[in-house]
Amino acid sequence: MNISYRQLQAFICVAKCATFAEAAEKMFLSQPALSSAIKKMETQLGGALFTRTTRKVELSPEGATFLPVALRLMNDWDEAFNDLHNLFALGRGKLAIAAMPSFAAGQLPKILQRYQAQFPNIKLSIADIVMESVYKEVREGRVEIGFTFEHERQEGTVFYPLFTDSFMVIFPSQHPLAELATIEWQDIVAYPFVAMNKDSAIRRWTDNHVQQLGYSLNVVAEAGQLATLGQFVSHGLGVSVVPSLCQEQMSGNGLQCIALQDSGLSKQVGMIKISRSNLSVPAESFWQWIIDNRNLIG
Repeated sequence: MNISYRQLQAFICVAKCATFAEAAEKMFLSQPALSSAIKKMETQLGGALFTRTTRKVELSPEGATFLPVALRLMNDWDEAFNDLHNLFALGRGKLAIAAMPSFAAGQLPKILQRYQAQFPNIKLSIADIVMESVYKEVREGRVEIGFTFEHERQEGTVFYPLFTDSFMVIFPSQHPLAELATIEWQDIVAYPFVAMNKDSAIRRWTDNHVQQLGYSLNVVAEAGQLATLGQFVSHGLGVSVVPSLCQEQMSGNGLQCIALQDSGLSKQVGMIKISRSNLSVPAESFWQWIIDNRNLIG
């Protein structure tokens, strides 16, 4: 059965009018054309929708039963296309984002506040996950945009750099390192070290850099999250080196956060998207909005 939008519209219009002539005038159709459309619809449905006299037209019992259904169908149709139009016009929509915790806690709230002030009807879903998972979520299509460090393995993703983040040393306020005017790697390796776990890119970057300098770290504890690492340091297990993105979080734990003298350890922070398909309209708009407003970030 192939009942068209125009036929439903014609049925509803006739049902609300006293005569075919009145309905035809409202629909800007000739009366024969309107009568033909209704007759074709009745043939497809298998019965009369109206009883006709020389003076007026009335709904048949079956037509009266079908009228609220037709009204609901028309309303659903109109809403569906209005929603699609609003989506294309950025009136409404949904956007899933992933961000590594340090970025989610530091930079992202300011970004989202300004974005939503401009696009208040875009519903945002934020996944606060470790860097490796950000890449995985984007690759597998569960989120459209991610904020993370640049990774050596970016298969299936596009990385857009936003700023460079240098690493810093963190330690309790009463630690001997607090007495130094400047801190270098040779100062750090003299103390117990709290590291990210061995599956972490931050751990890999740190280990590789220290090895290049000819030092070794005395790792006494490992953590899967930077927040946990900060807690270990605040309880005196050791010192650590973390991205400067974490400064607000680490300072909140009462830790000293000091830039490393000539650390040589820095990484690009940016956003990623999948490379093999197009973004949705809200995601594409957000991606471009970030590029246009990158001066707000970093």
